[in-house]
Amino acid sequence: MKKDIILSGVGGQGILSIATVIGQAALKDGLYMKQAEVHGMSQRGGDVQSNLRISDRPIASDLIPTGKCDLIISLEPMEALRYLPYLSPEGWLVTTEEALKAELDKLPHKIVLNVNEVAKEVGSPRVANIVLLGATIPFLGIDYQKVQDSIRDIFQRKGEAIVELNLKALVAGKEIAENLM
Repeated sequence: MKKDIILSGVGGQGILSIATVIGQAALKDGLYMKQAEVHGMSQRGGDVQSNLRISDRPIASDLIPTGKCDLIISLEPMEALRYLPYLSPEGWLVTTEEALKAELDKLPHKIVLNVNEVAKEVGSPRVANIVLLGATIPFLGIDYQKVQDSIRDIFQRKGEAIVELNLKALVAGKEIAENLM
């Protein structure tokens, strides 16, 4: 099993939180994981990007070659476009809006959802990143329970209500992706 994932967005959207949850879940699942990230201007709304490589075998490099990415997770459609050259022909894009529909329609595999709307329905616009994470569950290759456990571990210091809200957001995103596939 090998998954090369690019997560992209802008500062403050929670991209690095998604990377942390996936990385921790992979480790809990007994997998190897390497991560590289760029977040120099993240406080000012700048580009935030993370390469996340997960495998059942040791990983040599933390960078994903062009055309080899299995999954792009993006909270910002323009950032999704920036990383499309990395997507493999069999790869999947999971992003938030249909604003760039014409360009995205060229991709054979994609899940496009309005995470902000779903997050509000779940109970808080602040869980939009976890809704997007949920939509990636069918493609991650990591045990779903491990992802849930990682959310519990990472958000437990914020209280049980926040943990439950994030778990609800995860389920909502997962169900949307499964229905769109």
